[in-house]
Order: sequence, then C-alpha cells, then structure tokens
Amino acid sequence: MPITVKELADFCGTEIKGGDPSAIIHSAADITSAQQGQVTQLTQSRYAKYAENSSASACFIGENFTVENIPPQMAMLICSDPEMGFIKAVELLHPSRVYNARIAPQAVLEERVNLGADVYIGPYAVIGENTQIGDGSNILANAYIGNNVKIGKNCRIFPYAVLYDDVEIGNNVIIHSGAIIGADGFGYKFRNGQHMKVPQVGNVVIGDDVEIGANTCVDRGALGSTVVGAGSKIDNLVQIGHNNKIGKGVIMCGHTGVSGSCTIEDYVILAGSAGIADHVTIGRGAVVMARAGVANDIPAGAQVFGSPAKDKKTAYKEQIALSKLPDLVKKIKLLEEKIRVLEEKGGVSIKTIPPPER
Repeated sequence: MPITVKELADFCGTEIKGGDPSAIIHSAADITSAQQGQVTQLTQSRYAKYAENSSASACFIGENFTVENIPPQMAMLICSDPEMGFIKAVELLHPSRVYNARIAPQAVLEERVNLGADVYIGPYAVIGENTQIGDGSNILANAYIGNNVKIGKNCRIFPYAVLYDDVEIGNNVIIHSGAIIGADGFGYKFRNGQHMKVPQVGNVVIGDDVEIGANTCVDRGALGSTVVGAGSKIDNLVQIGHNNKIGKGVIMCGHTGVSGSCTIEDYVILAGSAGIADHVTIGRGAVVMARAGVANDIPAGAQVFGSPAKDKKTAYKEQIALSKLPDLVKKIKLLEEKIRVLEEKGGVSIKTIPPPER
C-alpha cells in the first residue's frame, strides 16, 4: 500500500524532520537493509552506523535519540515510542490477508454447527458437531475442529491446526499451523508391570487475544481445564501439560516445556528451552531464563537461571567460579608437586604434621 512520508507521519502521529515529505513509501525494512521507498526504525545506538549510509526514505526515531550524519533523503519520524510507531507503519504497509465470508465446497461441517456472521471456512477444513464459531473468524484449509468446540470472534485458525473436542477459545485468538489444542494429557499409573492410562476427560480454555505458535501442544485437563489466560503469547514448539493454569500476559518462548498441574501467574516470562517440573508455582512477573530447570516454586518478580534454577546473580557467580576450575586444578597440582619436593628434602611428611590446636 504506497503512501507518502507525510501521510505515514500523520497516520502514526509523528513529527517529520528532514527528507522529502512527498516521497513514496511502499514497504518497511530493518535498518541494515532498508532501501529507497522503505521506512525503517532506529532505536539502539549500536545500529546508528547503518543509518549513516542507508538509502531508506524514512526512519522512526525517539524524541531524545540523536544521530549524526543522517543522509539528506531520509526523513526522520520523531515520536515518543518509535517501536510502536514502526509497528503501526508495518501493519499499514503490509496488511494481513483478508478472507471474505465463505464456506468452501470441500469443507466438511457436521450437524448443528453454529456459524456467526462473516465466517470463512477453507477447503478441506473439518468442523465437528455442536461447534460454535464467532463472527469474523477464519478457519483455514485443512484445519480440524472437533465436537462441542467454542471459538470466539475474529479468530484465525491456520492450516493443519487441530482443536480436539470441548476446547473453548476466546476472541481475537490466533492458532498457527500444526498446533494441537486439547490432546490427552500424559497421565499413567504403573500397575502389574504396565503403564495404565489415566482418562483425560477435561478440556482446554484459551482466553482473549492469545497467540499460539506452530507445532505447540496444549494438553486437556485430566478432569478440569487447562487454562491459558488472556493476552498470553506462546511461541512455536512449546509443550503445555495437563491441568496447568497460565495467567494473563504470559510469554513462553520456543522449546519451553511445562509439566502438569503448574500455576504460571500473570506476566511471567519463560525463556527458550525452560523446563518446569509438575506442581510448581511461578509468581507474577518472574523471569525464568533460557534453559533453566525449575523444580521448586519461584517467587513473584524473581529472575532465575541454571538447572536447578536459582537466583540469577547466584547462578552467574557459580558459572564464573566453574569457569576458573581448570586453572585451580593446575595450581593444586603444582602445589602438590612442591609439597612432594619439600617432603623429600626435609624428610618430613606433611601428612604427619598434627593440626594446630584451637
């Protein structure tokens, strides 16, 4: 969607400094590769060197951010929050695809499916019995929606995503390809030399404005619900076990695994490959850093690292100490050799010297 720099600045509520307000912007790009006709952003001083030689026609920048040697053709779009300004520009210049209301003839709709207004059902999508789909939602090609599922308004279910029976989805939810919502939780009892399956008869409840990445799995509760709170964002390749209660605004990065019956409170961040044992509570706003292994409760606001996870500062000190071990081993060997030489010269063994009295 081509637009002038002036129109873009007005849309994003920014001040223009320099450049050509009438220049045409057709797309967005990062500061390292932006060309003529593109808008970019500069929010960190370490990237300022790229701006000096950039061909970009416009650049979002903070009110108190100063850069020298800006090219004359580059209009600086000055605002209090350049990152959000750039996001608005990207959304305007690269709008997401719009699916007009339609049910593809190849789609399969079972009995008593209730569709809201302006719903799109793509080819070969399957919608189970007694399922409800809210206004403006898109079920794309080859998605599978089970029986008794409730999907809110303006949701988008991408190809090959699977929603098992009884799943409940709020409004404005995005579920990416390959995600599986509502599969059986991993529950077994060992009896008579066999692993006996524990029935998983609960469901999954996902709040408004949640996004779930590709190939992520959210297991149904054994009896009650596995819950993902409003506004939470879950990356690709995440495993969420049964009966977990995930709060609002939680971030889960790729390869995170959460065992069953955990409580993840509001605004927690689980960084990449974090592993959470079962029946653990992670307090509001805590940060579990990458590859940490959590076996015990984490208090609100804590930042933990390592396996087993502990306070970030303590874990960093231990890592530094471990890095010094090879040198310490060398020093000990040298001291042992010196002691051996002294023993041979003096005829006295260090081992025979009595300890000092206390």
